[in-house]
Amino acid sequence: MRKGYYPIKRAIDLVLSIVLLFLTFPIMFIFAIAIVIDSPGNPIYSQVRVGKMGKLIKIYKLRSMCKNAEKNGAQWADKDDDRITNVGKFIRKTRIDELPQLINVVKGEMSFIGPRPERPEFVELFSSEVIGFEQRCLVTPGLTGLAQIQGGYDLTPQQKLKYDMKYIHKGSLMMELYISIRTLMVVITGEGSR
Repeated sequence: MRKGYYPIKRAIDLVLSIVLLFLTFPIMFIFAIAIVIDSPGNPIYSQVRVGKMGKLIKIYKLRSMCKNAEKNGAQWADKDDDRITNVGKFIRKTRIDELPQLINVVKGEMSFIGPRPERPEFVELFSSEVIGFEQRCLVTPGLTGLAQIQGGYDLTPQQKLKYDMKYIHKGSLMMELYISIRTLMVVITGEGSR
C-alpha cells in the first residue's frame, strides 16, 4: 500500500463510520429488542480479537447466539450450529450483527476494509499451522475484506491468508471500492453467510 494512502483511508473511515452509526442506530435498536425477545440476555456482546501489530482489541457485535454459547471456550461456528438463535440466523446472513463494530472504526481499532480480526486462540492455532498467518496483523483489521467477498466463512485459513496478503501488498482506493461494492452484494444476497 502506498504511504499517503493511510491518512486518506483513515479520514474516509472516520467520516463514514460516524455517519453510518447515526443512520444504522434505529436498525441496531430494533434488532437489539428482537434479540432479547428471541433469547434473553444482553443483545450486545464484546469479544477480544487481535488487531494491528498483534494488539488485543475488544470488538462489539449484536448477539446472534444463545446466552453462554461459549461456556466451554472458543468454538468455531459452523453452518448448522444450534447455538445460533432465530434472529441470529437473519442478522448473520445480512451482516447486521457486525454493525456495532462501527464503534471500533470510529476509535481507529478497525477500518471498513482489511483482514477480519481473529480471536487470539485462533491466531495462535492458525499461526502454528499456516506459515505467515500472523502477517495479517500488519494492517488495521476491517469489517470486511477481500477474503470475505471471495468466499467468506467457507475459506480455509490458507485461503484467507492468500487474499489478505494480496490486499496488504496491492491495496488501493480502487480495490477498496471494489471490496465495498462486492460486500454490499454479499449483504443483499446473503452469499457466504452462516
